[in-house]
Amino acid sequence: MFHWWIYCIILAMERVKDFFKKGLGFGKRVKIKKDCLLALDIGTEFVKALVFRIERDFFGKQEGQGIVIGAGRQRQEFGHMFAGAVADIEGVALTCQRAIEQAVKMAGKKPEKAVVGVAGEFIKGSTTSFVEQRADPEEEIDLAELKNIIQKVQWKAFDKVRKQLAWETCQPEIEIKPINALITEIRIDGYQVTNPLEFQGKELFLNIFSIYAPLVHLRALENIVSKLGFELVSIIAGPHALTKSSSFNPRTGAIFIDIGGGTTDIALVRQGRVEGIKSFALAGRTFTKRLAQALNIGIDEAEEIKVRRTERQLSQIVQRKIHEILKKDVQIWLNGVELVLEEFDQKEFFPPLILLCGGGSLLSDIKNILKRETVQKEWLDKFPFSQVPQVNFIEPDQINNIIDETTILKGPENSTPFALASLGLEITLDERKALLPILRRAVRIMR
Repeated sequence: MFHWWIYCIILAMERVKDFFKKGLGFGKRVKIKKDCLLALDIGTEFVKALVFRIERDFFGKQEGQGIVIGAGRQRQEFGHMFAGAVADIEGVALTCQRAIEQAVKMAGKKPEKAVVGVAGEFIKGSTTSFVEQRADPEEEIDLAELKNIIQKVQWKAFDKVRKQLAWETCQPEIEIKPINALITEIRIDGYQVTNPLEFQGKELFLNIFSIYAPLVHLRALENIVSKLGFELVSIIAGPHALTKSSSFNPRTGAIFIDIGGGTTDIALVRQGRVEGIKSFALAGRTFTKRLAQALNIGIDEAEEIKVRRTERQLSQIVQRKIHEILKKDVQIWLNGVELVLEEFDQKEFFPPLILLCGGGSLLSDIKNILKRETVQKEWLDKFPFSQVPQVNFIEPDQINNIIDETTILKGPENSTPFALASLGLEITLDERKALLPILRRAVRIMR
């Protein structure tokens, strides 16, 4: 009889435990919904597609995770892209379709929605500061007032970026539109807050990081997504996604260098703020063309030799020969990086961490020249570094909240599509946060 009662008590406890787990979500994390999303990275050299599953839950430190279940990659045809911008809509759409088909086949399912990554010389990101002197300091800040102030900041940023692009392209009437925006700092009478609603104060200070692109570029991307049959969730600047998604210390900051096929994109994060995104048209494809010219071979063969060199599959003699061929181009690339760094504000220290990613970063000459002692000494004299910069790669497993279930996506060339997936996940899960919808509405109004 005694044993029978013990058995009944244990059985009852197990049933109660199961009830709480299944009905209320206590105990282990309970997955309540699964969606799929496509992350499409449209680069000058390659299109990369990731299908990832979004898992939401009620409990745990993280609100959700993205599980990569399919991946595809397809090389762009020559002439389809120029400096990160679409030059042939039909051609790029076809290349995207092939990459997506690979990813969908691996995943076993096709998403309905997509986030699209862009980069290149025409993508501009800058931080704009704005101070609003409030007429009535005793009145609480409400939603209508905040919307009005944010729109003022956005128009100020819009005018600033349009002038910059007009100067660079020699087209004074160039039409640009915002891609995204991020509030990086809010202060009320010098006191930092994360959400100013219902606060009182005389002076409201806002820092907003905004990303813009020419309208013709954005419309081309929207056209491509429409042709592919997806609902567009967001167009995302790849360098911005890297700054938002990488597991680095935001207070310390970092300099992100994404070296693709057609452009090198540089983003600066300093004191927790994204200060800007800048690009120049010298990257992996330049080195491939130089090899083809010097060795009198085709582009595809030159690319194969370059890849084999990065994988250390060539003899030492051949390695040294290629190093000599690329020496001047690598130095010109470094000069381009220096010119970009000079455009950032020099009044504050640069972060001591340089993070590399993109297929072009695999060329060993790139990391070697950045780590060269003479270069680092010159940079300490030329730029406001407080210490010798450390150079590292961003790997896909360092991207927040994205797990690779395929186990095949290794190396810094895959970090940007992972970052796109991470930011796409954040956009999907954070719709209810107060400030984000306000910013998105401001972006839509300006479009």
